[in-house]
Amino acid sequence: MMTLDKFEEAAEIVSRVTLETKLVYSDYFSAQTGNKVYFKPENMQLTGAYKLRGAYYKINTLTEEERKRGLITASAGNHAQGVAYAAKAMGARAVVVMPTTTPLVKVNHTKSYGAEVVLYGNVYDEACEYAYKLAEEHGYTFIHPFDDPVVAAGQGTIAMEIFKDLPLVEYILVPVGGGGLAAGVSTLAKLLNPHVKVIGVEPSGACCMKASLEAGEVVTLDEVNTIADGTAVKTPGASIFPYIQENLDGIITIDDSELIVAFLDLVENHKMVAENSGLLTVAALKHLDVQGKKIVSVLSGGNMDVITMSSVVQHGLIQRDRIFTVSVLLPDKPGELVRVAQIIAKENGNVIKLEHNQFVSINRNAAVELKITMEAFGTQHKQTIVEALTKEGYKPRMIRPSL
Repeated sequence: MMTLDKFEEAAEIVSRVTLETKLVYSDYFSAQTGNKVYFKPENMQLTGAYKLRGAYYKINTLTEEERKRGLITASAGNHAQGVAYAAKAMGARAVVVMPTTTPLVKVNHTKSYGAEVVLYGNVYDEACEYAYKLAEEHGYTFIHPFDDPVVAAGQGTIAMEIFKDLPLVEYILVPVGGGGLAAGVSTLAKLLNPHVKVIGVEPSGACCMKASLEAGEVVTLDEVNTIADGTAVKTPGASIFPYIQENLDGIITIDDSELIVAFLDLVENHKMVAENSGLLTVAALKHLDVQGKKIVSVLSGGNMDVITMSSVVQHGLIQRDRIFTVSVLLPDKPGELVRVAQIIAKENGNVIKLEHNQFVSINRNAAVELKITMEAFGTQHKQTIVEALTKEGYKPRMIRPSL
C-alpha cells in the first residue's frame, strides 16, 4: 500500500542518490496562460529523468538474495537508466530489455551504467513480455517500470519536493505512460492536500490510461503511435490502476504537433531541453481552463537524442512559419534573381536556401523556377513577404520546405 509512512521512507532512501530538483518559475508560460506556472525539472535529474527514484527505492527494498539473482527490467529508456544506475550502486547485475525503436542516447547511457542491454520488439509492451520470459529462464528478479506500488511510491517523492517548494500548489500536471508516476504523485499529493488537483497528460496516439478510466478497468490499445516514446504504452499498470482511479482528477491528451511547439517554447524561453514525453505537461498548460492558479508541470525527462532534437526543431520552425518556402517563376534574364532578393531583403526576410531550376518549362525565356527557403519572425512576417512578392507580380506558391 502507498501510505504516508511509505512515502516518507521512500523520500529518505531516494535522497541518497537523487538531486532535489527545485521548482523553476516560468514568466513566459505564466503570461501565456494567466496562471503562475512552475516546472519540476526532472529532466535535470542524475540519469536525466525521474525514473531513478522508483528504481532505487524498489531495489533497496529487495532482499540480498533477490539482488544476487540479478535484476531485469523492460523500458523505453528512462527506467532502464534508473535500474542500471541503482543496480550498480548496490553491486547487482542488471539486464535491460529495450524496444528496438529506443533512441540511441538512452541505449548508450544505460550501457554506460554497467547494464546489459537487449533490444527487442517495436514498443515497450513487446519488450516487457520478452523480459518476463528471460526472467523466468534465468531466475532474474523483475523490476517493473510502473506497475508496482513500491516503484510508484519512489516516483511519488516528487510530490513531497513540490509541496516543500510550493506549499500552496493548486494543480500538478504529470505525464502518463503506464501510470506509475501519476499514481505515486497523485496519491501523495492527495494525502498532503486533498484539495490539490492532479491531472495526467497522455499523447493522443497512446492514451491507454484515458481509455481505461473511461472503461472503468484496464484496457489494452490495439496500437500506439507517438513521438513521445517514453509514454508509448499499450496497457497501463493493473496494480496501480486503483490509485489512479481514486486520486487522478482527469486526463488531458496531446497531439504530437503540440509537443513540437512546446519544445521550441521551452528551449527558447528557458534554455531547457525536455524529451517529448516530458513536454506533455508543457503542452497541456493551454488546455487547462483556469486562471490565477499555482500550477506545477512535471518535466519528467530530458533524454532526447540529437537527431530527434534536430528534427523537432526543424518541424517546429516550419509549423510556426519561422521557416517557409515559396516557388516563383522568373523570366530567364539577368537581374531577375537580384530583384527578387531585394524585395525579400526590403521586408527583412532572411534567405536560407535557393534552388534555381531552368528546366521547369521548355520555353526558358518564358519562365524558370526559383524556390526560396527563408526565415521569418512568424506568420505575420511571412505574410508580409509573400504579399510583397505578389505585389511585384511574382505569384508566389507555398511549398513544403526541404531543409
